[in-house]
Amino acid sequence: MKRPQIRRLGVLAAALSAVVALAACGAGGRGSSGDTGADGERTASDVGVTETSIKLGSHYPLTGVAAPGYSDIPLGYEAYLKMVNANGGVHGRQIEWVYKDDGYNPTRTTEVVNELVLKDQVFAIAGGLGTPTHGAVVDFLNSEKVPDMFVASGSLAWGDDPKAKPYTFGFTPDYEIEGKIIGDWIKKNKPDAKVGLFLQADDLGADGEKGVRQFLDKEIVSVQRYTSGNTDVAPQLAALQADGADFVIAFNTPSYTALSQLQAMRLNYKPTWYYSNVGSDTKLVGSLLERFSEGSVKDSSALEGTLTTDYIAEVESADGKGWPELWQKIWAEYGEQGKPLTNYHIYGMSQAYAVVMALQEAGPNPTRDGLVKVMEEKGASWKGPWVAPFRFSATSHLGLGGLQMVELKGEKTEPIGPLLTTNIGDAPIVEGESQLGTPPENGIPPAG
Repeated sequence: MKRPQIRRLGVLAAALSAVVALAACGAGGRGSSGDTGADGERTASDVGVTETSIKLGSHYPLTGVAAPGYSDIPLGYEAYLKMVNANGGVHGRQIEWVYKDDGYNPTRTTEVVNELVLKDQVFAIAGGLGTPTHGAVVDFLNSEKVPDMFVASGSLAWGDDPKAKPYTFGFTPDYEIEGKIIGDWIKKNKPDAKVGLFLQADDLGADGEKGVRQFLDKEIVSVQRYTSGNTDVAPQLAALQADGADFVIAFNTPSYTALSQLQAMRLNYKPTWYYSNVGSDTKLVGSLLERFSEGSVKDSSALEGTLTTDYIAEVESADGKGWPELWQKIWAEYGEQGKPLTNYHIYGMSQAYAVVMALQEAGPNPTRDGLVKVMEEKGASWKGPWVAPFRFSATSHLGLGGLQMVELKGEKTEPIGPLLTTNIGDAPIVEGESQLGTPPENGIPPAG
């Protein structure tokens, strides 16, 4: 897999860099403002920022059980940032993009994020992926006062308590509001359903269940959990079938969508399925079904009629207001040659667009604290390739606040209702107007 070059610093060089950064930026390595230097020139305004570059880092499962699909996300990021750099960068600075493999293993995540912060001296972490993995480093990032931008997970932990985690911001609609939306939909449209829950045994499953249970209680006849890394889900599927669940709500990663479908086929178990948007990409699940079945299942036709949700303009979006066309153009010029564009690449591009927007707003000489401040003050008004607004403020760092229920039809999605927006807790679910913005002509958000 093509990887960006990672500069390797010796112990002495790293120590000298830290001393220089501290001397330039003050205690804790943080600059005091984002103002320009004398005569408006760019300055080395904070850790990871030089006169000519700004360094960002992240962690992804490039190997292991969660690698399918998720390993495409940083390639989309990289393609978009290459395009931005080719067109002058952000306030004249080139963006250095350093991402490392954590294998979806929290212990490894801790190791690579420590390297990114203490050795590679990144300005911010952008798009760190995974609920159990990022959960292992979120406290460290906040203790080091490193901006933790747009976490690629819907856990509430990234935004429900900014006082405890002031540097962390979500991106994905959190699993609680997704659970609320599907729970409310079943209550209104399938009131006689016998509901089963198939859940990853971490915040992904727990937060989703929390939202579902705000609308469903006695309707839930079975709750089955799996531990990520254990690929035997036969006991869970057998229990769902034995308990009579005819509508299964699943909060899981793509590999477990394929594994649960294969086991359901073996059992001749045919409930209605809802898969969380994190595990419902049809092209990816189809390829996993073929691989895991050793060729006996050829495609994703088993997912026909499955329900899920959308929240960004994807490859197959019928009315993406020009975003799918922009992503195709960028991928053709800056992406991996010969590899077709996927929705995971688009997710990475969409996050990268949000990151560039935040950096543009942070000014010509950004600081870590200044970036946090601008995200809190302006983030809720940002428009881009997402359908609902961010919920950023001084009291919430939760990500996008809305979703649209869709049904899988072949490799495309068909809306089965309007955009629905809500918040955590007992906030009502209301119909909302799409916040999908029109892409800038050059594909780069303008400077604030």
